[in-house]
Amino acid sequence: MKAIFVTGGKQYYVSVGDVIYVEKLDVEAGKDVEFTDVLMVDDKVGTPNVKGAKVVCTVEKNGKAKKITVFKYHPKKKYRKTQGHRQPYTKLVVKNIVG
Repeated sequence: MKAIFVTGGKQYYVSVGDVIYVEKLDVEAGKDVEFTDVLMVDDKVGTPNVKGAKVVCTVEKNGKAKKITVFKYHPKKKYRKTQGHRQPYTKLVVKNIVG
């Protein structure tokens, strides 16, 4: 069974057992999360959502991605700025798809 759901402004195409990384959620590791904003389950397409459908996931961990370097530069103006960024994420394992 496959589904498309929305979280953090992005759409994810998943099946049972998939491991996905989403925008950080305020849920502890080991807890379950239900997503009810489901756009498609197998061949059922909703407008905009499929009624009664949900994707149940288990939170495996919360963490931060590898550091990226942001470098701003204006030529001939002696302007240079270096900045780092680590994006927080939540690692989910898809447990069940109800549709």
